[in-house]
Amino acid sequence: MFDTKTLVEETDYGTPASRAEKTVTLDIDGRAVTVPEGTSIMRAAMEAGVEIPKLCATDMLDAFGSCRICLVEIEGRAGTPASCTTPVAEGLVVKTQTDRLDKIRRGVMELYISDHPLGLNDDGAAREGGELKKIADAVGLSEIRYGLHGRNHVRDGGLNPDYVPKDESNPYFTYDASQCIVCSRCVRACEEVQGTFALTITGRGFESRVAAGMSENFIDSECVSCGACVQACPTDALREKSILEMGSPTHSVVTTCAYCGVGCSFKAEMRGEEVVRMVPYKDGKANRGHSCVKGRFAWGYTTHKDRILNPMIREKISDPWREVTWEEAFRHVANEFRRLQYQYGRGAIGGITSSRCTNEETYLVQKLVRQGFGNNNVDTCARVCHSPTGYGLKATFGTSAGTQDFDSVEQSDVVVIIGANPTDGHPVFASRLKKRLRQGARLIVIDPRRTDIVRSPHVEAQHHLPLKPGTNVAVLTSLAHVIVTEGLFDETFIRERCDWSEFEDWAAFVAEPQHSPEEVEKVSGVPAELIRDAARLYATGGNGAIYYGLGVTEHSQGSTTVMAIANLAMLTGNIGRPGVGVNPLRGQNNVQGSCDMGSFPHELPGYRHISDDATRAIYDSLWGVTLDPEPGLRINNMLDAAVDGSFMGLYVQGEDILQSDPNTTHVAAGLAAMECVVVHDLFLNETANYAHVFLPGSTFLEKNGTFTNAERRINLVRKVMAPKNGYADWEVTQRLAQAMGLAWNYQHPSEIMDEIAQTTPSFASVSFELLEREGSVQWPCNEKAPLGTPVMHIGGFVRGKGKFIRTEYIATDERTGPRFPLLLTTGRILSQYNVGAQTRRTENVVWHKEDRLEIHPHDAENRGIKDGDWVRLTSRAGETTLRALITERVAPGVVYTTFHHPNTQANVITTDFSDWATNCPEYKVTAVQVGLSNGPSDWQEEYDALARRSRRIEGRLEAAE
Repeated sequence: MFDTKTLVEETDYGTPASRAEKTVTLDIDGRAVTVPEGTSIMRAAMEAGVEIPKLCATDMLDAFGSCRICLVEIEGRAGTPASCTTPVAEGLVVKTQTDRLDKIRRGVMELYISDHPLGLNDDGAAREGGELKKIADAVGLSEIRYGLHGRNHVRDGGLNPDYVPKDESNPYFTYDASQCIVCSRCVRACEEVQGTFALTITGRGFESRVAAGMSENFIDSECVSCGACVQACPTDALREKSILEMGSPTHSVVTTCAYCGVGCSFKAEMRGEEVVRMVPYKDGKANRGHSCVKGRFAWGYTTHKDRILNPMIREKISDPWREVTWEEAFRHVANEFRRLQYQYGRGAIGGITSSRCTNEETYLVQKLVRQGFGNNNVDTCARVCHSPTGYGLKATFGTSAGTQDFDSVEQSDVVVIIGANPTDGHPVFASRLKKRLRQGARLIVIDPRRTDIVRSPHVEAQHHLPLKPGTNVAVLTSLAHVIVTEGLFDETFIRERCDWSEFEDWAAFVAEPQHSPEEVEKVSGVPAELIRDAARLYATGGNGAIYYGLGVTEHSQGSTTVMAIANLAMLTGNIGRPGVGVNPLRGQNNVQGSCDMGSFPHELPGYRHISDDATRAIYDSLWGVTLDPEPGLRINNMLDAAVDGSFMGLYVQGEDILQSDPNTTHVAAGLAAMECVVVHDLFLNETANYAHVFLPGSTFLEKNGTFTNAERRINLVRKVMAPKNGYADWEVTQRLAQAMGLAWNYQHPSEIMDEIAQTTPSFASVSFELLEREGSVQWPCNEKAPLGTPVMHIGGFVRGKGKFIRTEYIATDERTGPRFPLLLTTGRILSQYNVGAQTRRTENVVWHKEDRLEIHPHDAENRGIKDGDWVRLTSRAGETTLRALITERVAPGVVYTTFHHPNTQANVITTDFSDWATNCPEYKVTAVQVGLSNGPSDWQEEYDALARRSRRIEGRLEAAE
């Protein structure tokens, strides 16, 4: 258990750990130390409790040996080698403290300080100084003999050509060149950890200095504001603005980021109830001490003025909101839901769980629906993102989740990325992937766009297959065709681990001529030889790992595509060991957990079907009810039923379905038809425009619980401040359940997890106590795997034998034609998250102020469109306007946009077409036309007026936004 009243300190061993199995023993200051071969003397000393002073070294980076502070003496060797770059050897005798070493270190430090603000010795000139000040004190530096009278980088007299003004262009940190000692830690962090290569050392000798890009301001450079350079800097040359504004933190709590599905661990460093900064936690097993701009800096939304902190109700959506007490709000909702069920039937109400809330909170919402509402009308945002993952992987492997941990990528030889943009959507994982690629692994990208990872500094894909949107199944089946017909498959693996007769049937299917690369080229646009080369590389290149995203699942054949991916992995034996596998990159922080917790209308927690008598009996006994054996309504079914007049009430926790779900016009019609919509969220989001009750939510900083990331890792979320609304989200749901007559009495989220473990086999050994002790675990975590399961399907599949399934390509019904000749596909951008409700309320808007429409120069020229022009985007479903961005990232005939800004409402364009198995919407294929525009569409103007009216609150001069 962490002491929340003090700062969580992490040991810096100076250099990375060696993975060698062989060990050596040496003597350090009279102590016998045994460490793996290849360990640096610096790290060996630190492991023995002997700290050697250092400035250019840190265990997040490879040894560099430039600062000359970490010198040691080695018996029998001349000189004073740097301990960071000198490896251990059997029998070495090392001294880290001698008069000679002390004198050298003081001399070196004196030179550093003589050209640093610490050497000014005037009021306020020397701040804390970071590590530099601590090392100066440690080596006993008491005077500076050289002064600042000659050339220096410190004094700003207006006539000093060596002085560089502070760069404060980045909204989150400053760069003060006068404090830089050119240790290169920031440059190396940008290269080795982040992989952006945005920083460099310019000049020689005294003119050497750190520069961003081509000596630009940070904001104008390639810097992605991940914070790795700030974290690495030992002198405060790079420093968070929040530290400068608020002062140093006094205590910290380790918690889990609430943005994407990577699930990074952070130290929330605090002063009282205020967050000073978020620092990536080195012991976090998902991020290993790295971060992105969102998790590191974009937490300001938690205290934004737009947050609603009091419950509100209104009779009609045209009325202004009226603030009420919590008791009145709960009583009102309970009475309305009872009335609706009495008037329209038990199935007239339902709930939507949140992929941003904790496992415990999600579990309670589905429990409320099943135990309290008496039906299975519960769904989650995974319906519109990764529901095909659950269906496809369960059918082929037997479990509805990815197979590996993130560490696995370090052992991959070939990586295939399909329909994912990890540098923008999952940037911390992308950094780990790029590091492996720089070490020699090869990359295949299957995507209509030329995403950043196709070609970036020191990384280039071996093959990029720019397929036509909607042809995933054709291309993947064609890859299998090549592997089967050329005999490149792993027969031993298939015979041992899969159903051989099913394989024979499937192999005959994929070998048919219509699946050849030459035939598939006609529908996909991917050259046949490119398909063949990619197939051969994946089949023969060593450990092959597949990572995929929403570009796979959000199609009419999303589930079929997931099965095709699983087929490829089984075909080549790339399952059941580190470095391989099938890995969905989940979009939200707890979308995996929301699925695990039984948020689908046909499944109870642990992916057990509601029709299974034995499973229902567990909950019937524990909850004291008889569960309905029939699956409930999916989100789209709820909206359809609302329009038809049979579904009248909805509890929406932490989701904005009006902005995130397809065919916005239809979603709006469904919500408008309901008589009681309850929105439980941080802000008056777009869905709240149609709500009758608003229950204020709490942020991840204000609650305890767990998130489950894309690698099935269950991480603790720890409360660092009191909920500003008065209650954590699990408490709000519990009080609503109590108002509806349920005898819930949880005192802490750990009790909810205990109930989950009691009823869910894959979570049977999970507890808060275990998570506190181990840091995190990956399910399944039970008697067979008491510390979790990093890699799935070792020695056999969960379902028994792996199942090959035919994947016939069926073209989508959404077709281009004379009226709509272009194909629209959608995605995300690095600085924004999902519908933008959180990130739009941070300084991240400086990088992405609006959604733009990417269009190829050829298509733009044919329409007379110039870069930055306002254009009208029209589909069969609706139209909107936004500005054009002319780029060759997209192919001719394809346009692309993001969906982060509600004033664009990109989903007013998308249609009702969906995956055949799960109803996951086909966001990635919409036939559209693009033309010049004179202003907002009629729909945008009408929606803007509706939103303004809907956000009026009695007693306030301005509408909340």
